[in-house]
Amino acid sequence: MSIHETFTLSLKNIWSSKTRTFLTMLGIIIGVTAVIVIVGLGNGMRNYMADSFSSLGTDTLTVQIMGRGSSRSVSVKDMYAIAEENPALLEAVSPTVSMMGTVKAGTEALDATSVSGVSEEYFSMSGYEIAQGRSLQYMDIQNRRSVCTVGSYLAANYYGGDAVGKTVRIGGNQLTIIGVMAQEAGEMEEGGTDDCVYLPYSTAARLSKMGTVNSYIFTLVDEEQAAAAKELVENSLYGVFHDSNAYMVVSMSEMLDTMTGMINVVITILAVIAGISLLVGGIGIMNIMLVSVTERTKEIGIRKALGAKEGSILRQFVMEAATTSGLGGILGILLGYVLSSAATVVITALMDTALTVSPSMGAVLLAFGISAAIGITFGYLPAKKAARLNPIDALRYD
Repeated sequence: MSIHETFTLSLKNIWSSKTRTFLTMLGIIIGVTAVIVIVGLGNGMRNYMADSFSSLGTDTLTVQIMGRGSSRSVSVKDMYAIAEENPALLEAVSPTVSMMGTVKAGTEALDATSVSGVSEEYFSMSGYEIAQGRSLQYMDIQNRRSVCTVGSYLAANYYGGDAVGKTVRIGGNQLTIIGVMAQEAGEMEEGGTDDCVYLPYSTAARLSKMGTVNSYIFTLVDEEQAAAAKELVENSLYGVFHDSNAYMVVSMSEMLDTMTGMINVVITILAVIAGISLLVGGIGIMNIMLVSVTERTKEIGIRKALGAKEGSILRQFVMEAATTSGLGGILGILLGYVLSSAATVVITALMDTALTVSPSMGAVLLAFGISAAIGITFGYLPAKKAARLNPIDALRYD
């Protein structure tokens, strides 16, 4: 009997007991569905994490100088020198100063607006564009001018889209708006990316009454060299303070890798737990095939009496088990995609987060391959039992 004939006969036997076959496949269906949805959720979380970090800049190093009581310190000039002396790893640097205080546009008090002091290079480092007016310039920094650029949310909602030349007050200090940034987010909202004010870091330090600037952002020449760049900056600062607790260097790329690794571990554990149902499904297939061998003992005896070899009988029952399991795998894949789409809608609605549950083709192929392999593995024992039946005893079986 050819493989095609064996497969056709397997489908016929499976179709003759549809309800029993479906219940047998249920464990496989649930297992494959669970694995696909969990892996899809993991992919969605990794993509969401990558998108979130990309907005922060995975090609950046963030440096915080604490000092820890040390009499030594680093100046802005010293930090610029680190970048200038290592052009192979560091592309640019910008001091940053976070300002506290009430932001007022006219008579409106804005509680969610972020205010930062930065250098003239910060905008190109972050990929920001200016839609109106101009960006900060070197002379603004040097002369500590009371000027700023604002996000498109502020310009549109509080200045009628014409903010250049107007003023904004920060902590009681009046600044002239010299530029409006192009919209960054898909939808402008309060507290979002476009709800911001940037002023010269020297002005921010003066208004905040800070003695020195303690925060810096470096951009990297190559994101793949993040670890080397981080080590370089740390060594440079250690040479000044001789105390690793006096500063902190954070690599967004390394942080993303760490978070992704944690997600991978959790998803792997959940997928393995979900895969246990595949094992349960395999046991169900073996059980039903043993019952099938018992029910079809006389049929097996007739086939052997007519000259069917053990290999043919073995192949027949293994094929039935593999087909049952494979069909369960296909149904599980289809259900997995349906539930993944539903999960995407539910997560987006409940969490207001653009997280897409996206099963990978590798996971789909692996789940189907495992389901088919389980059918063959757990179907072999019943098939071997059927193949070894004595034709005389089988014909006498009632």
